[in-house]
Amino acid sequence: MKKFFLLGMLVVLSGCTDLSKYTVVDSDASAKTKMRACMVSEANSKFRAGTLFSNTVSATADEIVNTCLKKLALQAAGISEESQSTAETIIANLKNMAN
Repeated sequence: MKKFFLLGMLVVLSGCTDLSKYTVVDSDASAKTKMRACMVSEANSKFRAGTLFSNTVSATADEIVNTCLKKLALQAAGISEESQSTAETIIANLKNMAN
């Protein structure tokens, strides 16, 4: 039930024109605040891409939570999303060279 409420809240917030006050947090923010900001941002991205309602509410909530957990864990370890992308590119290039 909590997931449904949370996703509903995110959908409502997605309709707002300026989400920056919900998605931008400083580095000293609590983990809960960072998670909430990430979830609002992810839900808004899915809303704008037209994919927010392509699955069940529960499945979409799980996907958003898992995405944010991964992002926050990488940030806590000092690994940016750009670093993750760079590593994936390096691996893909090495794989192509091996073929």
